[in-house]
Amino acid sequence: MNGHCLLEIKNLDAGYGAVPVLFGIDLSVCAGEIVALVGSNGAGKTTLLRTISRILPARGTLRFAGEDLLPMTPEATFSRGLVQVPEGRQLFGGMTVAENLLMGTYRRRDKDVAQSFEQVYALFPILKERRRQLAGNMSGGEQQMCAMARALMAHPRLLLIDEMSLGLAPVIVDQLLVVLQEIRAQGVTVLLVEQDVFAAFSIADRAYVMETGRIVREGPVATLADDPTVRDAYLGTAG
Repeated sequence: MNGHCLLEIKNLDAGYGAVPVLFGIDLSVCAGEIVALVGSNGAGKTTLLRTISRILPARGTLRFAGEDLLPMTPEATFSRGLVQVPEGRQLFGGMTVAENLLMGTYRRRDKDVAQSFEQVYALFPILKERRRQLAGNMSGGEQQMCAMARALMAHPRLLLIDEMSLGLAPVIVDQLLVVLQEIRAQGVTVLLVEQDVFAAFSIADRAYVMETGRIVREGPVATLADDPTVRDAYLGTAG
């Protein structure tokens, strides 16, 4: 692992009301990494992201850039640079692309957003072409690009991306994976939650495998890809 640990999670339990979902989660993301969190649908991946973003209560250790996140509100967490791209994009369909992007800046203290627009348009040229189009009228892939660009407008230190590939054609997923590597090169750390293990492993440095609310495997992607259990369950190549 390179750099200091930006996100530190130890022995974290969380759930919905009296229903426990996460059990003793240990996970870290260091500055400059792309870390993948993979597992089947219902494993608890989205619950973990919602917990990190402080939407759900939790017990244990949850620290970001050295600060204790547990007592923080979602707004305070967001303001510190921990920004989530939610599953299903959750754009404002009746607003234009540019208006959606502007929503990402609402907690920024600086008001010079012109440069940010140019930066995200450089990553996603189609959004510049479609900037006056209603977000709800775009394709799924374009909406995912818009959701990622909106998050980048917030100047994230850590980008949490939930099921980026869901419902998208492989060619679009490949384009987004390239963009994620460019985002990392620009200094943004990424935690990528994915059911598509092939996609996640193709760009991640390290990965965690989650099953029924627990981390069952972790390590460098190359090591996990050679793990017979992981290959059998997620890569379809038992060996």
